[in-house]
Amino acid sequence: MIPIRDEIKTHRTPLVNYALIVVNVLVFLWMFLNSSNLESIYYEYALIPSNFLNGIDAGDITDILTSMFMHGGWMHLLGNMLYLWIFGDNIEDRLGHIGYLIFYLAGGVAAALLQVVISPSSGIPMLGASGAIAAVLGAYLVMYPNSRVYTFVPIGFFARLTLMPAIIVLGLWFVLQLLSGVGSLGALDQGGTAYFAHIGGFIFGLVVGWLFKKRGSDPQPAPPSWN
Repeated sequence: MIPIRDEIKTHRTPLVNYALIVVNVLVFLWMFLNSSNLESIYYEYALIPSNFLNGIDAGDITDILTSMFMHGGWMHLLGNMLYLWIFGDNIEDRLGHIGYLIFYLAGGVAAALLQVVISPSSGIPMLGASGAIAAVLGAYLVMYPNSRVYTFVPIGFFARLTLMPAIIVLGLWFVLQLLSGVGSLGALDQGGTAYFAHIGGFIFGLVVGWLFKKRGSDPQPAPPSWN
């Protein structure tokens, strides 16, 4: 399933969400322009779990933050930014600009730390905004479970655009990450998707979303449009 947009209106311009998307894109373009040095960039700025075995220092914390804005390819970047574009504005609307920025960065840190705990001896660089965005999805699931999301659903060789509740779209996403994470336990040191970062970020978002659930009035969906 590929979400396209939701129907929850926002009351403030999501400036932080826009800025996060721009920074992710700019960092990716910088990496693309320096593609001949990608390996050194990965080991300089991405998070390497095995480094934590030698004790956490300021460099490790910096690597967690910088790794959150790095991506390994166009599809990696576009997929992450699509989810951030759809769901991030509503969380910023609920938490406020500063609160959302703190939440996003903290979600990325929580996501990275769970992956480090699960695979502490891995020397493979971790990068991507997926953990922080997973926190956004977790918070959205709690705050807006009944929001309707326009979603492309593949049916054989065809795809159908349909409205689905957020609890279904994001709930299935999390179940897929959980199953994939369990399935990857025997090959954590061989690279691939850091599923436990997704899981950690999502759980962090669920907790924060629950804490803020009672703050403010319930969001109202946009009125239906007629063609």
